Amino acid sequence: MARRERAFRGISPRLVRHYLTNLGGDVESDTRVVGPDWTVDIETEAVSITSSIELTEVQLTFEGSEETLDDLVEQFAQKAMRAGG
Repeated sequence: MARRERAFRGISPRLVRHYLTNLGGDVESDTRVVGPDWTVDIETEAVSITSSIELTEVQLTFEGSEETLDDLVEQFAQKAMRAGG
């Protein structure tokens, strides 16, 4: 079983769960989504950008087969990407 860790800023855990369910997962708890052959654990942390600005960083641990994770992590990252402008 492979494991990948990724961190995303400016996205809520609720939205992470929503995106992962759209990718075929089922919410097991507030901190875990389980797919057909993958699992994602969700942790959050407040990170300081400046002395007066904090963002929520969501840290995700993906577990599954190499092939599954290659596609899943890429698809999730595309959904979570924030474009400015």
